[in-house]
Amino acid sequence: MHIEQHILNAVNEWLTPAFDAQTQAAVKDMMTSSPKLLEESFYKNLEFGTGGMRGIMGVGTNRINKYTLGKNTQGLSDYLKKSFPGQDLKVVIAYDCRHNSNTLAKTVADVFSANGIKVFLFSDMRPTPELSFALKYLGCQCGIVLTASHNPPEYNGYKVYWQDGGQLVPPQDKEIIGVIESLQYSDIKFSANEDLIEYIDTAVDEAFIASTVDNASFNTPQAAKDQLVIAYTSLHGTSIKMIPAVLEKAGYKNLHIVAEQATPNGDFPTVVSPNPEEPEALTMALALAEKVNADIVIGTDPDSDRLGVAVRDTNGKLILLNGNQTMVVMTEFLLRQWKLAGKLNGKQFIGSTIVSTPMMLELASAYGVDCKVGLTGFKWIAKFIKDFPDMQFIGGGEESFGFMVGDAVRDKDAVGATLLVCEIAAQAKAKGSSLYKELLQMYVDYGFYKEYLVSLTKKGIEGAQEIKQMMNDLRNNPVAEVANERVIMVEDYQASSAKNLVTGELETLNVPKSDVLIYYTEDGSKIAARPSGTEPKIKFYASVNAQIDSVDEVPAAEAYLDQKIKNILTDMNII
Repeated sequence: MHIEQHILNAVNEWLTPAFDAQTQAAVKDMMTSSPKLLEESFYKNLEFGTGGMRGIMGVGTNRINKYTLGKNTQGLSDYLKKSFPGQDLKVVIAYDCRHNSNTLAKTVADVFSANGIKVFLFSDMRPTPELSFALKYLGCQCGIVLTASHNPPEYNGYKVYWQDGGQLVPPQDKEIIGVIESLQYSDIKFSANEDLIEYIDTAVDEAFIASTVDNASFNTPQAAKDQLVIAYTSLHGTSIKMIPAVLEKAGYKNLHIVAEQATPNGDFPTVVSPNPEEPEALTMALALAEKVNADIVIGTDPDSDRLGVAVRDTNGKLILLNGNQTMVVMTEFLLRQWKLAGKLNGKQFIGSTIVSTPMMLELASAYGVDCKVGLTGFKWIAKFIKDFPDMQFIGGGEESFGFMVGDAVRDKDAVGATLLVCEIAAQAKAKGSSLYKELLQMYVDYGFYKEYLVSLTKKGIEGAQEIKQMMNDLRNNPVAEVANERVIMVEDYQASSAKNLVTGELETLNVPKSDVLIYYTEDGSKIAARPSGTEPKIKFYASVNAQIDSVDEVPAAEAYLDQKIKNILTDMNII
């Protein structure tokens, strides 16, 4: 097969003495045994996306390995010295349960220390939200977590956090990438200064647990906690290190853990995908819940930033909630608690994203708070906290099963969100209701919003080109009508424009550019198209809504909305 010259140039660089003999041998083997794999491994450099840098582990510029992460870390070290001149630099590093995470974390620590930077390195795997907490707790300028979140077992990743505890955002991200790209692999300092590496564990754990319990507890009586039966799975991930301890300290005693999934394992042997967004991932937890008659089921992804929730419906049947549903239930509860405490004075806000449910705007309006809506990725919600220091952040989420309670952690946090959702369920049960019934009443009070996600996987070079073409086609052939409803507004976040198709008025979107298109129809439906920033996927989001006057109207309204979503997706050739 023909291989482009720029790929061959990259391959030849990896055959130089800057790379160890084992790496060079692996490259040579690919050259003879698998030219296609060679092309996939070297056709581009791994890029930072919505959730940091993720990729398949292996040899090459488009892979996660000691050299790609070493180069990132060398560039980050140089940037830190420039950004904080004269300061004693400190970084904290955590890692998850994935293969090679511990050795890659040590490599990253080695490079930082070789550059004279103090490193706090967790002695064992920890949840990603604890890294965000530890960064501020230890007074560091930067933090790194080695994780690929819910991606398949062959992946790993590298997420960078800044001084405020949030992930990198503009302008730091582009500036750091520029520094990294200016380096040669031979510039990487791999020789560790072990005197600068300090292992951390119990003290930070205890502080994180205490902070979480303080942040996500809302005066639930102990009797109510005693009555709540919880089924929980860590899906072989890191949350097993924290969630049982947090729930115990908060007073929840009826916790039943899926034993077969409690041991951290980077192969994720009992699931097709360790992603609580996928119903299959919670199969074993649901079975345990039926066995122990649990009120609520909770499952978290490998690095414990996302959570999936199942609750019993009005017939007692366990049903899975989607990320939008859990988000609005948690947000409305927080708003109600703040209102009851007399803490709402117009200087508070909640956070959401452009592809999440518009119901968040309705909640904000009802409680007299602001709802700040950013691009996909929790780094944008964290950025709001930094950008609006005179306002208090209550909580916020995104449709992809992430939620953040307060600002002690500046990223989505399944540890704190698990405690919060247990508080909601316990209080509801104690008053003869349930979390599900609370959600149904919200549909009456704020409008029945229903969302649906279609995610199409397109792997490799051809897949990336196919996704690009799909977005080009949507831009070049804009949809004027969807399911017999006129499109009245199109937002193109790549062009930073919002066009009103009724008046012809064109507005500028004051957010960073992103490859997202959103259509709004005259009946209030919303359809978004977005390539994933962390996986080889293109995602389509549909949101529809209806007004109802009582909970009795929910079944008919839901059937109507389900058909509406099906019509939209069929009409746009998405399904």
